[in-house]
This record gives sequence, structure tokens and C-alpha cells, in this order.
Amino acid sequence: MADFNNTNLADFSGVWVFCEQRQGKLQPTVLELISEARKLADDMGTEVCGLLLGGKGVGDAMAKELGAYGADKVLVCEDDLLETYTTDAYAKVLCDTVMAKKPEIMLIAATNIGRDLGPRCAARLHTGLTADCTHLDVDVEKYAAFLQEASTLPQAQIDALDRADRNLKMTRPAFGGHLMATIICPRFRPQMATVRPGVLKRGEYDEAKANAVVVEQIAANLSDADLETKVLEVVKEAKELVDLTGAEVVVSVGRGISKDVEKGIKLAEELAAEFNGAVIGGSRAAIDAGWLTADHQVGQTGKTVHPKLYVALGISGAIQHKAGMQDSECIIAVNKADSAPIFDVADYGICGDLFKVVPLMIDAIKAAKAAK
Repeated sequence: MADFNNTNLADFSGVWVFCEQRQGKLQPTVLELISEARKLADDMGTEVCGLLLGGKGVGDAMAKELGAYGADKVLVCEDDLLETYTTDAYAKVLCDTVMAKKPEIMLIAATNIGRDLGPRCAARLHTGLTADCTHLDVDVEKYAAFLQEASTLPQAQIDALDRADRNLKMTRPAFGGHLMATIICPRFRPQMATVRPGVLKRGEYDEAKANAVVVEQIAANLSDADLETKVLEVVKEAKELVDLTGAEVVVSVGRGISKDVEKGIKLAEELAAEFNGAVIGGSRAAIDAGWLTADHQVGQTGKTVHPKLYVALGISGAIQHKAGMQDSECIIAVNKADSAPIFDVADYGICGDLFKVVPLMIDAIKAAKAAK
């Protein structure tokens, strides 16, 4: 660590992604990060590198997949002590590799593992870490375009941005999601960010890039003495969670079902049943009230979704919720208040009582199916 000078910014280059895998399978959000890293690297004129840690043979199948989505190189570290995730082992290997190869940017998914690993490594490397990012930019013109679309900043303030700024601009929710803050790390490298799963879009699979990816094996340099803890057993909880991020249709409920919660959820489930593969989501208000479990939450403090169809029932459309679903291909909103912000992002808005409107929607869908 004594020889690691992370204030000489010119020594650092490349965009890295920590490629989280569990039991030999890449986490889906890794491919989102690789795709985003490709865009950032193209803006910077540099390469994308994936860092893949695990037990023996972990890199055989995954390296090509990482290449297909934008990685130029994959550093693979295989060791029995990396078979199961531990903070001590993974932090040591990641930090040792960063100090040796000096990437300019390090991206980590904000999963349970990423939220544990990111802060530990940032502290060891004496650099900054922006947690739970929802947007990343290097190019100032692209950042300005993002601000024009997603912020209320005056145009004069956007025009005054330093066009020569090449720092990574890491945007994340702040103050409970009421504000969006953009953070930079101008004095130290690497610039580190954990990124919320589901907020970035995965690119297209490219077979040529998969075949062209360079795989480099690196040594772990680990021993039992490096580990303060040992995993004796991994016990999985048999609990079925809702897959919001992978659903093609999401039917969500909000505070509007409060007058009859049980009936409101039942109506949402009946509507969802008319769409194959639809899942039930909820606003923060619905989750905080205990009407649905936390895995159903859509929004900045929940899951970000991009389904083909999003149906919002009794959801007013606070900024936290809209940020988690506004990129859906088609949005249908039902709300009694004609001034509800949800109508600003809805493709189709129905101003009415959801307890009267949803049964009509269900009947209309059934009639359309019968007509076929």
C-alpha cells in the first residue's frame, strides 16, 4: 500500500467492472454494468476490463459472455479460498489487483455482496465511493442532455458546466429520494461506484466480441492467514421472491387501495393473471404500510423496472416511484386525482376509482381474448 500513489491521475486508465458470480453463475446486473462500462470507455477512449473471482474453473464459461457485452479483457482469479464469498478474501484480491494495474473507474453492482465489498475496498484504496448510483456519465455533453431531461436545473446553470471535465459523474438519489445528487471524485483514483441493479440497460449480445475477448489469469496470493473469518456452511432460505426486474408486465398498487387493502390487492392479482408472466409491484407507501413485502417495491428505494407494460393502480407518482418505472415501454395509470404526477409519465391515464375501473379492465381483456 505504501507504493500506491492514487493522486497521480495520469497513471490510471480503463473502466473496470467487478463481475459478481454465485455458484458459477454471473449475476444479471453484471451484464448491465459491462454494457454501461463499454459506453463510458468509448467516451474516454480506453478499454473495459472485467474482474472475475471464484473457485477453480470459474472463468471458463463466463469470460466469453462478458466479452459479448463489451469487455475487452477479463482478469480471472481462481482459488479455493474464493469459492465462497468472504469480505477478507475478495477485498484483498480486488485491492491488490487495482494497486497493481491502476484502473481509472471501478464499478460494482449494489447487491448484498457489492454493498459489502465496495466500501471496504474504497477505504483500503483511500478513494471515494458513490453508493447506489442510478446514472453515470463521463462526457459532459451527455451529462448536460441528461440534466435537461431529468432535472429542474436552470438552462443557464447547465450551459455553465465545464465541458473539459472528464471526471466520472455519479448520480444517485439523496434525502430519501426527494433530490438527485451528482458526485465526483476529482483527486483520487480509481473512481468507485456501486450501481443499483436494474437501472442500466443491457446491450446486445455480440458473438464477434465474445470470441475476441482477452482472458488473463491472475494470482490470488491468498492464504488462510489473510482470512479473519471462514464460511463453514451456506444455508439457503426457501423463500420465493418476486422477480420485478425480469417481468414483462408489472401491476403495481399504491396508497389508493387503502379503503379496502385486501380487495385492492385481489383486483391487482386478477388483472395480473390476465397477462401471462405479470407480477405484482407496489409503491413505497404500500410496502411501508405492510400491505406487500419489500421485494415488491418499485422505485428509487426499491427495484427499477423496464417492463413492456406497467400498470399503476392508485399510485400518485412521487418522484421516487417514477424514477423506478418511467422507462417502461407502456404505462397505464389509474388514479382518482386528475392532477396526480403519475399521469405525466403515463401513456394512458384513467381518472377514476380503481375499485370500479379495474373490474372493467379485467372484463375488457377477457372479452378481447374471447373475440380471438
